[in-house]
Amino acid sequence: MSSLVSIRNLTKTYQRGPEQVAVLHGLDLEIPKGDFVALMGPSGSGKTTLLNLIGGLDVPTSGEIEIEGERLDRMSAGQLSHWRSQHVGFVFQFYNLMPMLTAQRNVELPLLLTNLGGAQRKRNAEIALTLVGLKERLGHKPNELSGGQQQRVAIARAIVSDPTLLICDEPTGDLDRHSAEEILELLQLLNREHGKTIVMVTHDPKAAEYATHTLHLDKGTLVEQVRRVA
Repeated sequence: MSSLVSIRNLTKTYQRGPEQVAVLHGLDLEIPKGDFVALMGPSGSGKTTLLNLIGGLDVPTSGEIEIEGERLDRMSAGQLSHWRSQHVGFVFQFYNLMPMLTAQRNVELPLLLTNLGGAQRKRNAEIALTLVGLKERLGHKPNELSGGQQQRVAIARAIVSDPTLLICDEPTGDLDRHSAEEILELLQLLNREHGKTIVMVTHDPKAAEYATHTLHLDKGTLVEQVRRVA
């Protein structure tokens, strides 16, 4: 299986007042295409920092990040923004939906950055919402949907532009167990049936069981990798 993400000697240091805080320390990592990775570790271990670097939301202090042959660490802010719009779908803990827009309109938002016409944007949004099981909720606004349904809308928005990579930051952290399991089953479906490569930060060991591959970080260092046998 070929690597989608290649990370070599990655470091990330933040300046906080007079001191420098090192978050990631010379990390090396390969993520194969079609993998479903769960990133785990205690608070402050560097999980979200690593997720943001893979998603092109931040830049490393040193080291290399290569995704499908493109070096993110060499890109300008403008190039990273364009790269994200073309290659990454984001799913966050608190959905980040626009409250005044319907589910369909929320899902259409990433397509406004493309050259697609209005009719095609609408059609693509309908397909994405159907895929996540919300065909009957196209015209509903977020406050008319449950938490689990809102997260499904967020996942539809993340996949509507057919991204290379899905980045999920605690996607079940605000959901009850039943809704969380439904969302994890949906992510697993997107991975297994639609070939989506997924990188997910989670604190929940039960959520990590849905992934094919678990990475454990501690104090900015990769301490363990676990691959599940299908």
